[in-house]
Amino acid sequence: MSLHSYQSVDREQLAKDIDEIHQQALANIDIGDFEHLTRMERWGKICSIIGYGTAWIFPNPISALLISQGSFTRWTQVGHPIVHRAYDKLKGVDKNYTSKKFAQGWRRFMDWPDWFTVEGWHHEHDVLHHYSLGEKADPNNAQHNMEWLRQSNLPMWQRYVIVALFSGIWKISYYTPRTHKELRLNSARQQRELEPVMTRLGAWSLFTKQGRGLWLHSILPYIAYRFVLLPLLFSPLGSFAVISVLINSILAEIFTNMHSFLVMIPNHAGDDVMMFDEKAKGKGEFYLRQILGSVNYPTGSNLNDFFYGWLNYQIEHHLWPDMPLSQYQKVQPQVMALCKKHNIPYLQQSVFKRLLKAVDVMVGKTSMLKLAVA
Repeated sequence: MSLHSYQSVDREQLAKDIDEIHQQALANIDIGDFEHLTRMERWGKICSIIGYGTAWIFPNPISALLISQGSFTRWTQVGHPIVHRAYDKLKGVDKNYTSKKFAQGWRRFMDWPDWFTVEGWHHEHDVLHHYSLGEKADPNNAQHNMEWLRQSNLPMWQRYVIVALFSGIWKISYYTPRTHKELRLNSARQQRELEPVMTRLGAWSLFTKQGRGLWLHSILPYIAYRFVLLPLLFSPLGSFAVISVLINSILAEIFTNMHSFLVMIPNHAGDDVMMFDEKAKGKGEFYLRQILGSVNYPTGSNLNDFFYGWLNYQIEHHLWPDMPLSQYQKVQPQVMALCKKHNIPYLQQSVFKRLLKAVDVMVGKTSMLKLAVA
């Protein structure tokens, strides 16, 4: 998008048009949207049940992939929209599917079986990422986060290898400490304390408050649940069954990391995706940035969207993060038409093309788009 095209967008009219689509969608929301959520949840549970139901036989990638899809579904299609309050205002919804009850107390691992806490995810993702998209303050800014690699003296092929290896462990190596860090910083600000110094070593050290919190609230509980408790449930079938489940669980963890990396990182990275130096001023500018800073993948059917975790509607999600999943299918054609009306690029491509573009940014081969706005 050229500087002239960017500046010529009628932000006031854009905001009105987007709000109109939103109001129409809100009027159409009903209990069917919640039933759709529970259907996606069942699909994920079926994957988990079949995965674990066969994982004890012997280590194999099929069982691991099914376990992985179940975990991926739980995060992206259940936890994600619920924490965004997408179903809070629907009448007749089980309160355990609302943001105030979901994953609270003893329901922690029933609702949210993942490395990071729901509180950490909410602050890092719902608040910082969604309201600082494309800025340095955005914790998911791939270009900013990978400057250490982009500016390194490593050969380009080694940089690609590092990113490939990182994709298999990124939830534990990046997302978990990052969400914990941002939650700790926010807590210090709210209590008007001095912000703790967050070093990479200190983030993992048991000798720091931050490190102990990371291990006690995130890492150890998840390890105990996923790699100790679940495999031990197969003890009556013998030690080989326990070992098989453990190996398949480890494989599933790697697959889940790679799957989520594939669909999440390219959502906001590429040499045709915009970055911004300052905060958005006004609703129209905010909406414009959500469009220019996001990318969609192929959309349109429940089966297709299930494997993308509904993250293929990233543009629509960033315009209305508190919208039920099923509504994104309905508003997506309207948003595309709206972008055409306002002459705004609407990026929608194969996830694999987008992955290459995102990785090229991460290794420093290309850079994200930044317009020199006077």
